[in-house]
Amino acid sequence: MSFRISGRLVAALLTLPIIAVFTIPSAAIAATKKPNIVLILADDAGYADFSFQGSEVFQTPNIDRIAKSGTRFEQAYVSAAVCGPSRAGLITGKYQQRFGYEENNVPDYMSANGTTGDDMGLPLDEKTIADHLKPLGYHSAILGKWHLGNADRFHPLNRGFDEFYGFRGGARSYFPFDESNPNHHREDFLERGFGVFAETPKYFTDALTDEAVAFVQRNQDKPFFLYLSYTAVHAPMDALPEDLAAFPQLSGNRQKVAAMTRALDRGVGKLLDTLEKQRLIDNTLIVFTNDNGGPTDHNASNNYPLSGTKATHLEGGIRVPFVMQWPGQIPAKQTFSHPSSLLDLLPTFYSAAGGDSSNLEGIDGVNLIPYLTAKTTGKPHQSLYWKKENRAAIRDGDWKLLRFPDRPAELYNLVDDASENNNLARQYPEKVTALYKKLFQWELQLDRPKWQLKREFEGQAMERMDAFRKAKLPETSSNH
Repeated sequence: MSFRISGRLVAALLTLPIIAVFTIPSAAIAATKKPNIVLILADDAGYADFSFQGSEVFQTPNIDRIAKSGTRFEQAYVSAAVCGPSRAGLITGKYQQRFGYEENNVPDYMSANGTTGDDMGLPLDEKTIADHLKPLGYHSAILGKWHLGNADRFHPLNRGFDEFYGFRGGARSYFPFDESNPNHHREDFLERGFGVFAETPKYFTDALTDEAVAFVQRNQDKPFFLYLSYTAVHAPMDALPEDLAAFPQLSGNRQKVAAMTRALDRGVGKLLDTLEKQRLIDNTLIVFTNDNGGPTDHNASNNYPLSGTKATHLEGGIRVPFVMQWPGQIPAKQTFSHPSSLLDLLPTFYSAAGGDSSNLEGIDGVNLIPYLTAKTTGKPHQSLYWKKENRAAIRDGDWKLLRFPDRPAELYNLVDDASENNNLARQYPEKVTALYKKLFQWELQLDRPKWQLKREFEGQAMERMDAFRKAKLPETSSNH
């Protein structure tokens, strides 16, 4: 039996809307689905130690891919100058001091007059990014460093995450631990899920990358949130021989941090390649950033042109590299020059996932997407704040005030002086007074710290800052 179709019928069929299905670009189809969200967090990296930040020695072509496909943030800040509190702010979208998470890492070196040890961690009534994304249909994983509490009640699987592979503490070897060594603690061992500890023979940066690739492959058919929390380039300065060999012109820790950065970039590239192979890249919001400024005096990182180092409120301690891509949603090859904060990640991710960020109560971050697409003009933040016991800082517009326990406050105009070399406090005493009062008004909103360092360590922090300023040398292309 055969059928004949008239030319008039064929013409009519060709006009039906269904034909549009064959002409819709893949990016447009992806835009109708909830986007995947990938947060890649480096650890203790230098502000200048990426080629997208201008380094000529540290070539990071894979991380550069994110910058070229999206937006680079010129003035991105963390909420704390050390790892744990910075992550507490990032994951809750709040200044961590609001819930008493003082700007100190957990759990070592603490005063006995307060919370100590395994009682220290992200308060259980605080919601994480994963908590917020779960009702929106997201499957979440954290791979790598947690550092928000060692006790079981603070475990990632009890904080909204569905998968965990990594360790609970703040730092560990990049090579396998000897499980019989009594100097190694449970929170430093690699853990899969909850309470299943097993070391890997792989270099840790590579192990985390392989886990990230496997996670994407397992979850490609549903929206996911992947928090890839690398330890690179945090101490110990462990590097692979083949990565060290790529930098024969360097030596010591500078060579090691370069090699560790090379492994980090290799991992990012492998993850991006997987997202492309699985045809997920056009529907994935990807962020690469760092948890605090580089500890230049410990791991030989480079914060040029910023002054200061990790654990200080100088720009080198709190301003970080930050790039974001989301094809078809935010512009490519864009530079965003206004101040932003890692506190903004939670509302940005929540909004991208289909939530209404205006319904998020008590957070300090803002949804960045309208600013990146020019739907909203102006600055995301007029003021940003930092506090660690008596030390504190405020950035208000272009002005920044630093408050210290052992000397007068300092004032800088960051537009003219990002390196914080020209203290203007004596020249503008009225500005010092106004910012001092505004900083104090913010502090009145905060909870009392749940824990504090032994006082001796605050003295060491001031000595560290003074040593940095005394030893500061002009930068040259050889170390940049």
